[in-house]
Amino acid sequence: MKKGILGISSGVFPKRKLNFGKIYSSFLDELSNNTGSVTSFLGVARLESADGKKKIRSLIIESYEKHADNVLNKIASDTKKKYGLTNILIVHGVGRFSPGEPVVMVLVASSRRSEGFSALREAVERYKKEPALFKKEVYSEGTSAWIT
Repeated sequence: MKKGILGISSGVFPKRKLNFGKIYSSFLDELSNNTGSVTSFLGVARLESADGKKKIRSLIIESYEKHADNVLNKIASDTKKKYGLTNILIVHGVGRFSPGEPVVMVLVASSRRSEGFSALREAVERYKKEPALFKKEVYSEGTSAWIT
């Protein structure tokens, strides 16, 4: 895995290498004494398509790894600086995910909760748009579609 704070840095990782519980626990173990709030977001593969018309059998996530890693680290760096965070980590899985499986985690440590909530929202909105991540929904009836 890519090294950084907590033994990993923000980026994309193969599903088989991700343990979101362990990542969360490690993040908590590394809190600075100036941290007063930890906020988190866990994105999970859905059962239904965004329009609600199809059942999803699996979600396949691919990425241009180098670009995605760079962008996720930039989002983390920008957000940390903007909101004066004590720490931030954005970890996104790649591979095949079944409905209900975690796909992405954003962890934000801040001295105050208001900055933490604002930073979390910004980091989530940015990771949804900026990195080279490609998502394909495979539907229960056998069709599939790349989604944005």
